[in-house]
Amino acid sequence: MSNIDLYIGEIEKLLNRLKNVEKPNIEKASQIIAEAQKNGNWLYVFGTGHSHIIAEEFFYRAGGMVKIYPIFDTALMLHEGAVKSTSLERLSGYAGALLDDYPVKTGDVIIIASNSGRNAVPVEMAAEAKKRGMTVIAFTSINHSSQVTSRHSSGKRLFEMADMVIDNGGVFGDACIDAGHGKVAPTSTAISAVVINSIVARVAEILINDGAEIELFASSNTDEGEKLNQKFIKKYKDYVRSL
Repeated sequence: MSNIDLYIGEIEKLLNRLKNVEKPNIEKASQIIAEAQKNGNWLYVFGTGHSHIIAEEFFYRAGGMVKIYPIFDTALMLHEGAVKSTSLERLSGYAGALLDDYPVKTGDVIIIASNSGRNAVPVEMAAEAKKRGMTVIAFTSINHSSQVTSRHSSGKRLFEMADMVIDNGGVFGDACIDAGHGKVAPTSTAISAVVINSIVARVAEILINDGAEIELFASSNTDEGEKLNQKFIKKYKDYVRSL
């Protein structure tokens, strides 16, 4: 059996686990977000390092919710320097200063993605968000996080700071295939992408069933989608800096 088959098999196992174990948490998260949206609040999304991909998957996406505000900080991503990003996500005080620069308010929701959940910035982001009256939902690996110590002064990991947790079910170290000279093929991004779009689909279903408004982006690579998206961009451009 090739590593292709092994990896796809591991993803299939994790997807089955997601359906059988994490579905109640995905439902709970969807209900929280739908209620916030009905009340005029926003969903913020945040991640550092490779976890910033999770925030990007939520934002300005074909079939995605419009009222999503990503917290993008280029210094915490990889394209300005991977080593620099890793160092900064361990820096205490960074998350509070970063969140101060966004128009968050009581009743907003934030999803924070961190596979290990141990570094100072995601842990501090959860703490700072809660101080501001936000509901915190964590995307993390309980398996990994429970085997490491926190790098935050509180001694807590992300899953211990969040109001609720969605566990990606991944193995310690994320990479799941033994290639003989180390592990390859991480699973956290693939599983989180399924969680993200399951939440969006369920939130849309809840809002529509409740007769509430739901604004959704379409693909900008269709003429109809381009026209629709421009309407939303015009409406929210002055509020959401990343549009």
